[in-house]
Amino acid sequence: MLRERKKYPRASKISSAARLRNYFFTGLVICAPLAITTYLTWTLVQWVDSWVKPYLPDIYNPDSYFDVSIPGFGLIVAIIIITIVGFMTANLIGRSIVSYGEFLMSRMPVIRNVYSALKQIFEMVFRDNANILKNVVLIEYPRRGLWVLAFVATDTLGEIQERLEDKAEKTISVFLPTTPNPTSGFLLFVPTKDVIQLDMTVEEAAKLVISAGLVSPEFKGTKNQSVPKDKES
Repeated sequence: MLRERKKYPRASKISSAARLRNYFFTGLVICAPLAITTYLTWTLVQWVDSWVKPYLPDIYNPDSYFDVSIPGFGLIVAIIIITIVGFMTANLIGRSIVSYGEFLMSRMPVIRNVYSALKQIFEMVFRDNANILKNVVLIEYPRRGLWVLAFVATDTLGEIQERLEDKAEKTISVFLPTTPNPTSGFLLFVPTKDVIQLDMTVEEAAKLVISAGLVSPEFKGTKNQSVPKDKES
């Protein structure tokens, strides 16, 4: 009886420690994403403010009228300026100015390559009819029997498709993200016959990659449904 009495307090302490640990990790899951998102947003706002506010006349700068700095005003000004530039570019005069600026850029060594690459990336990402990274697929990589998530970029075009046409028929360009940082990865040209299309969204797949498989999107397919108990027998 004495041995049994000694076990109860010890079991109670272990149970309390486990509960405290669970509370901590639950709070960490809630607070960490919120804190990181807030930090990144605040850093972006301060970075834009540091670039825009020094060029504002004192009469338009709210910091001149208050003892404390007002965060986000520079970001608002930057958004307004970018919108005005887009509006001006839509007319003939604006297009002429942009064309002349691009002509000057094309004459500068090194700079023209950087500008051209950045312009193509932004045009592909922000154009209205873009289907960039909107499909999630499974491909075998780095060898047969191992499967990874990848994002479909576009159909393979140009010289690459022509060179691969005899060997792989039609191919698609896919982006293979790395874990836990999906912004880095590999560009692969995969035959369409070797690709398995998935129903999950890009956002769900990104969460799966970032969490290293811990956060799996919900799937209500017939294969994942549990078998009723009356049919198991």
